Amino acid sequence: MKLKITLIVMALFVLSTLNAQEVKSTKFGKGLFNIIGQDSSWSMKVGLRMQLLGTSTWEEAGKNEASFFARRARLKFDGYAYSPKLKYKIELGLSNRDLSGASPFTSNAPRYILDAQLKWNFYKNFEIWFGQGKLPGNRERVISSANLQQVDRSLLNKRFTIDRDFGFQLRHHFNLSDKFVVKEIFSLAQGEGRNVTTGNIGGHQYTGRIELLPFGNFSSKGDYKGSDLKREKTPKLALGVSYDHNNNAVKNRSNQGNYMYIDGTDDAGPKGLFYETNINTLFIDAMFKYKGFSLMAEYADRDTKDPFAKNSDGTLTGDVVEVGKGLNIQTGYLLKKDWEVSARYTSIELDKTITGENLESQYTLGLSKYIVGHSLKVQTDISHLEVDGGDNELMYRLQFDIHF
Repeated sequence: MKLKITLIVMALFVLSTLNAQEVKSTKFGKGLFNIIGQDSSWSMKVGLRMQLLGTSTWEEAGKNEASFFARRARLKFDGYAYSPKLKYKIELGLSNRDLSGASPFTSNAPRYILDAQLKWNFYKNFEIWFGQGKLPGNRERVISSANLQQVDRSLLNKRFTIDRDFGFQLRHHFNLSDKFVVKEIFSLAQGEGRNVTTGNIGGHQYTGRIELLPFGNFSSKGDYKGSDLKREKTPKLALGVSYDHNNNAVKNRSNQGNYMYIDGTDDAGPKGLFYETNINTLFIDAMFKYKGFSLMAEYADRDTKDPFAKNSDGTLTGDVVEVGKGLNIQTGYLLKKDWEVSARYTSIELDKTITGENLESQYTLGLSKYIVGHSLKVQTDISHLEVDGGDNELMYRLQFDIHF
């Protein structure tokens, strides 16, 4: 009911503004329409996208499973307010996957808001972002799910991403030479993920990132898009390093994963009884593109001083911080008529003495047809997951993606 009311109110607002403002038509994939205030003091671009996914898996143990669902369904609004130097972005998730993950600290309700940020270019090449959005962690996570080279992100992202959170980010860039670009980002966030409305049980989360682009900027921000759809005429390379420190983290994957309760409490128990430990995550990544060829590589490393959650009397609770390393290498080549073949190798090595989990390796082959770039595409891939000492798995996926 709340979702219906929200959508109705938004629809009425948009319709009322259409009558009083200038509405500009846009190209397919560039938003449904763009509204500009009569005095040009504000703008709003309205977008909509969805991903329809079918998946089938086969395990060595004989278990087979097939599923079909709307993987993502989202509304997007962005533009500027008062001045083009003050921008905003709002993205709402409507699918089950987008809304899942509620807890007592998200008011035990669906989490509609993905992004809600203000971005102020307050001085020369300096910008400050405030609100909820993606933290400057691994490159694959910051790439929009609408712009992925394969059906979905890798196991490295699943295990190590620091995803979204609420806070502020200070961003700056400068040129070392005519082409060599350097970008720096510093972020301070709550440290417990998106849509946390009460609590903030642990400390805060600090993230720093630096990016080097020795051959200049990519076409159309291609360093954060899968595939070389622009067929870069000259080699383009982006190198990035991020370091994240989550002080007194209370979740087992930094600001992601499960809360680590102590003294027998759980989601329904009293607040404040949590295991706290500092969690550090390092990301090193690269993106290269040239004449339809693309290569992306990422390395992740998470550690903590004491990964074993303990009750107040020192006994173990059974929860542990997922510490370990991950490597992801992904490449693709864009053929004629915008068909692309791609391949990915991912290796996850959690500390077995801590987590009790084994080495995972996944091999993925993908095929994509870009009808209108990333805005209208069909993607399919097949993956083989190898688990050391566990059940191997074969997975096939087919996805349709449309983006207005």
